[in-house]
Amino acid sequence: MPEERAFWLDESFDREHGSGGRSRYDAEVLARVDDFADSWGDIAPVSFAAIAWRLATELSPGYVRWHRRIVTATCTPSPWDGSMIFAVTVISRWPAELTWTRQWQRDRGWRDWPQLFGQYTMPSEQDLTRSPHLRALLQVEGPVPLDDLPPAPAGPDSSVALAARRAVTVLVRELNELLAPVIGQLEAGVPAES
Repeated sequence: MPEERAFWLDESFDREHGSGGRSRYDAEVLARVDDFADSWGDIAPVSFAAIAWRLATELSPGYVRWHRRIVTATCTPSPWDGSMIFAVTVISRWPAELTWTRQWQRDRGWRDWPQLFGQYTMPSEQDLTRSPHLRALLQVEGPVPLDDLPPAPAGPDSSVALAARRAVTVLVRELNELLAPVIGQLEAGVPAES
């Protein structure tokens, strides 16, 4: 089974739609440099990387892109110990317990996630008046390895955009390592071989 990408950086769109010789993401980081104020010189790179991730995913379209099954993706400092925690919501098929038999449906026309041109969408208001919908989501959470995250810059200088870009690149790589196999298995739609 080929492995799916869960996340990627849209470098070409970012460069092509930048202005003043800067990419969109670099311009956003520099415009919102005050968002990083509490992370300057922090010994742990977590707060800086979390803000860099948030800015990369808030752009529209995002600098960080993700698979059509991913609904949300956050990277935040853990309130427990300050490590980096990810939380990703993933669209899934119905659990096996509901597909084994259709008896529970009682001929009511239950529907799964609607799709439009291969993209998962929310059912329309009209759809909801016609049949019930059961849309399964998986909430995947856990630690993100910090080994390769760049240190937080000492202050708002010319290195901020480069460090933010590096942090986001590392987070994309680590999240792909964790989640690409999950996405690949969901896309395959068959039970995994033992």
